Amino acid sequence: MGSRERWLVWWQARQASRVMLVVPVVLVVVITVVDVSAPADVHLGPALVIAPALMASFAGPRMTGLIAALALAAQLVIAVFHGGLSTANHIVQLVTLVVLSVLAVSFCLARERRGAQLAQVRSVAEAAQHVLLWPLPQQLGPLKVACLYLAAEDEAQIGGDLYAATRTEGGVRVLMGDVRGKGLSAIGEAAVLVGAFRESAHQRATLPELAAALEESVTRYLADFEPAEEAGERFATALLLEVPDHDHVARMTSCGHPPPLLISRGRAVTVPSLHPAIPLGISGSGPADYTVEAFSFEPGDTLLVYTDGFIEARDTDGRFFPLVERAACWADCAPEVLVHDLRRDLLAHVGGRLTDDAALIALHREPAPRPRRRTRLLHASGLPHRPDGP
Repeated sequence: MGSRERWLVWWQARQASRVMLVVPVVLVVVITVVDVSAPADVHLGPALVIAPALMASFAGPRMTGLIAALALAAQLVIAVFHGGLSTANHIVQLVTLVVLSVLAVSFCLARERRGAQLAQVRSVAEAAQHVLLWPLPQQLGPLKVACLYLAAEDEAQIGGDLYAATRTEGGVRVLMGDVRGKGLSAIGEAAVLVGAFRESAHQRATLPELAAALEESVTRYLADFEPAEEAGERFATALLLEVPDHDHVARMTSCGHPPPLLISRGRAVTVPSLHPAIPLGISGSGPADYTVEAFSFEPGDTLLVYTDGFIEARDTDGRFFPLVERAACWADCAPEVLVHDLRRDLLAHVGGRLTDDAALIALHREPAPRPRRRTRLLHASGLPHRPDGP
């Protein structure tokens, strides 16, 4: 959003707040004029409480207090014109209006305090997300990258789903994982897994060795922190990917994780793992327990890795989100557009509220750059090629 668009949004919000402020003021004036003009047996003064109550629904305590004071002044004017301030009816109305106005202002104060607390929680959650899930660069070697994380818990930005990607010698390695459970309770294990990947991805020569290192880290963590009542029930699925810079293939090792989705030539197909290993944290597996599977990943192709929050999301009729079909609809889009559209489709499918965390990474292998026309013409003519410049 540009500066002009942001200014327009701010101006529209400011104008809307001004319009909303006018409504309670007009309401007080109308009630006062009608009550003063009406016969003595008609009492509209109690309706003045609507003004501060309405103001409290969208304004802060100061503006609500001002409208409450205006309503009290109007009640005094009505009392002067209808028997004076000493009548029991007007005294009761004034006391009632004061009490209800104090309650309205108190409500605004409590709402502002809660709003400040929620803002602080969001700030902490955002900081924790940046520590645990570093923002992925838009370019990793020959790959254009876009990612998405949707937390199921309200006010949370992180949970049990995790991802990481890093450049290694001659390629890119990617981790997509899902810790059992969701929300804040799964953050500890997710942090251990991401930290172990960032360290081991540069030290382990093969994906099975990397998977074994992650298994060792998760096992140690569970031995120290797994609750006794959940013994043997905590684990994490993971998918490890390796994309060489110059070979048009991708290699994967699956630890019980959903298979990736390959978008190629306008079609989206699942790349199943023929020999998946069990999830991390269950058996203490070694490198020999993991296999590497390779598949074609040509220039122009896009690879989607995701967690089960995408494929197990249901609509009101219990139907799963059709990730393959929806991804095929956006097959020709750039990764960031593809991720944005899938996010919109997923939230529309579930009615705006997820029951499980969901994460997704789109990896697009860019076509090799074409040689410049001048260079091709020089080679065709047999003339020696001299670099541009003086």
